[in-house]
Amino acid sequence: MPTLARPVALVTGAGRNIGREIALALAAGGHAVAVNVRASVAEGQAVVDEIGGRGGQALLCVADVGDRVAVGAMIDRVAREWGRLDVLVNNAAIRREADLAGLSAADWHETLRVVLDGAFFCTQAALALLQASPRGAVVNIGGLTAHTGAADRVHVVTAKAGLVGMTRALAHDLAASGVTVNCVAPGLIDTVRQASSSSAVPRHHATHQPLLGRRGTAQEVAQAVAFLAGTGARFITGQVLHVNGGTYLGG
Repeated sequence: MPTLARPVALVTGAGRNIGREIALALAAGGHAVAVNVRASVAEGQAVVDEIGGRGGQALLCVADVGDRVAVGAMIDRVAREWGRLDVLVNNAAIRREADLAGLSAADWHETLRVVLDGAFFCTQAALALLQASPRGAVVNIGGLTAHTGAADRVHVVTAKAGLVGMTRALAHDLAASGVTVNCVAPGLIDTVRQASSSSAVPRHHATHQPLLGRRGTAQEVAQAVAFLAGTGARFITGQVLHVNGGTYLGG
């Protein structure tokens, strides 16, 4: 197939909440969007259908980002379908709370596998396509607690903090090819939690308050990602953009 004229973005964990809004925002900005999900196929298809209903182009990619072979197959499919990949958003994550004494090794490794292995596998597999783009960009989705810490989230905080280090390292590695690498760190965002989550509202939400006096929205996070993925951010790399209403300042 011929190379698509419009830029192409891949968003992992894009079936709901922040990932969904990132996919919609990038599509609204003119990107064709590969919508990745692991198990929430119906939700992912709903995002694809919504983008299509708005006149955009979207592709459902069902793959576990922590599985290197599955990631390679996903990137190969994007290349076959559209011939390019300009933006990679590493959003897939596990955010369940667990106290230190009760945190199993399986839960520890699963969180790091999805967040860190997933970002590494996706970036590595997409490297050639990103480097071939005149506007290649990687945006990692971190989190407020990676910078402040939080109780009952040692696995999540560790994984998200690792994304910050990965962002800075990749910014060095990819600078020569013109690919930018940045991180967006949301904090205190209103999202719908899964019923299986250990807590409907994370504990740190009760101990932190945004200076702006309200919770943020997934759409506001998505707009920050869209900026870093766009042509107006080509001289920005290796940075962490906090989207938390001033919570990080001590609210």
